[in-house]
Amino acid sequence: MKKILLLGSGELGKELVISLKRLGCHVRACDSYDNAPAQQVTDSRAVIDMLDGEQVMREILDYKPDLIVPEIEAIRTEVLVEAEEKGFTVIPSARAVNLTMNRDHIRDRAHELGLKTAKFEYAESLADLKDVTQKLGFPLVVKPVMSSSGKGQSLISDKLDVEQAWSYAVSGMRGDRKRVIAEEFIDFDYEITLLTIKQNNAPTIFCKSIGHHQERGDYQYSWQPSQASESVEKKAQEMAKIITDDLGGVGIFGVEFFIRGHDVIFSELSPRPHDTGLVTLFTQSLSEFDLHARAILGYPIYKDFFEKEGASHVVLAAEEKNDFTIKGVEQAMRENLVDVRVFGKPNTRKYRRMAVVLGPNVDTVKKAAGSIEII
Repeated sequence: MKKILLLGSGELGKELVISLKRLGCHVRACDSYDNAPAQQVTDSRAVIDMLDGEQVMREILDYKPDLIVPEIEAIRTEVLVEAEEKGFTVIPSARAVNLTMNRDHIRDRAHELGLKTAKFEYAESLADLKDVTQKLGFPLVVKPVMSSSGKGQSLISDKLDVEQAWSYAVSGMRGDRKRVIAEEFIDFDYEITLLTIKQNNAPTIFCKSIGHHQERGDYQYSWQPSQASESVEKKAQEMAKIITDDLGGVGIFGVEFFIRGHDVIFSELSPRPHDTGLVTLFTQSLSEFDLHARAILGYPIYKDFFEKEGASHVVLAAEEKNDFTIKGVEQAMRENLVDVRVFGKPNTRKYRRMAVVLGPNVDTVKKAAGSIEII
């Protein structure tokens, strides 16, 4: 029985734990608050500050896991490098986690590897950001180098927006790095996530690309397969393989691209299951969580796991509450082939993702999600 230490216990971690438990693993889940979604289905749990290296290392040494699996960005990643040096296995690798936890590091590496990206610069103060806007021009997307789910991201169209963008980015930062990335706004046709699975003793494989729509930098709905042509899909696969081979390790990577005509432009990468990939709970016989579990455990993965077209749509909270009710799930499920996954978060805040609706197409899941209220 493999022992898994999960660092971060959100909704993606919850689905991963379910997949791991089906394969007989013992899982301990850590988060900054108690009874987080993944902790509700694990064997044991701990509440720690994952930016506190001493607390993270204490968990590792006490639990002695076979695998350390990060699920969030805000972790003291230097400790994972140290843990790997002590003989522990970090998924996908300590280097991959260390690079991808920070947008500047992974963007720099993509650029070094020759992948096409948007033009970008970094800023560590409001004055820096003002200088960057003069260099790059407008419009620009500004976001913290460390954040998640679109927190702190904004689009600025002229110099009057710069101060507000800096303040918003600082408010959405995770960790202790006061740095933002400013990049040219790509007038893309659509965005895709390419779930890329690296295996120990087998070739890299890919899920069919996932199209997704974002607001405030956070995904609202996704669909699989995307509208990408065969040539675009192939180019994205080639680019994804270049950067995931460089990062090393095993497991699933969510590699995001902007698509403009036949151009494929690298955007971001997550070394773990991706939120847009929740759609695979409907579309694939092996979801992204099953694939990640098999890959990190070294189990075989059969090829024909894509089954049918489908879509996902988030259910968001509108305000901050500690006492709330989710209503309308039954009504949502009246739509043909619709399923709903409620994450079990103990409180709400504006735009917090509380559930996801799964179904056969975007129109159906939009309608079903509109039936659900958080009051």
